[in-house]
Amino acid sequence: VQLQASGGGLVQAGGSLRLSCVASGSIFRINAMGWHRQAPGKQRELVAEIISGGSTNYADSVKGRFTISRDYLKNTVYLQMNSLKPEDTAVYYCVVTHSTRWGNVLNYWGQGTKVTVSS
Repeated sequence: VQLQASGGGLVQAGGSLRLSCVASGSIFRINAMGWHRQAPGKQRELVAEIISGGSTNYADSVKGRFTISRDYLKNTVYLQMNSLKPEDTAVYYCVVTHSTRWGNVLNYWGQGTKVTVSS
């Protein structure tokens, strides 16, 4: 499974960005898709995830500002980020939890897309 993320960039505080991540390759079943981020000098953290069936989880710091969604036909996950703050500055990584037909479950990570929010 390969992941291609896009949509990062430079934006002023209060602005918006939309991240996209497309999964491709030998896909049998995607259990969950999500986004993590890692700011300079900090550990990587979960931002948002969407699980098969549509349930979602968000970090407290982004609730009410970020929205995760998924296009099941396109194997694509989106992260709409509104009201961005300088503390949202980080490299954002797409992650997919995938099951093979033999029941093996693995996480796949994208290459990361950088988001910079200026004050």
